Amino acid sequence: MTQPAEQAAAPVRQTGRAATANGGKYIRQLCKHWSHKFQVEEGENSGTVHLPVAVARMSASDGQLTVTLETGDAATLERMKTVVAEHLDRFAFREAPLPFTWSAE
Repeated sequence: MTQPAEQAAAPVRQTGRAATANGGKYIRQLCKHWSHKFQVEEGENSGTVHLPVAVARMSASDGQLTVTLETGDAATLERMKTVVAEHLDRFAFREAPLPFTWSAE
């Protein structure tokens, strides 16, 4: 008998939201910071960073900063939530730590 072909694992995704009036500014700063190492796509109030083990999609509107992280497994997702939040907090030092609330989609 042959074994069935292994299917690729479905991506693991969570979205974090934090209240801040400066979300667009923080996204721009983080995109600029990471553009030296990673592929970055930047909009006026949004940005996407293609990290080696995850994709971070960020947007800012109506006093809220939203970050959606997509990775290959739950352990990497937990690690990347910390990495992204800590980097954003560096730029949001006046109001850090940003109060992210994370949820599965």
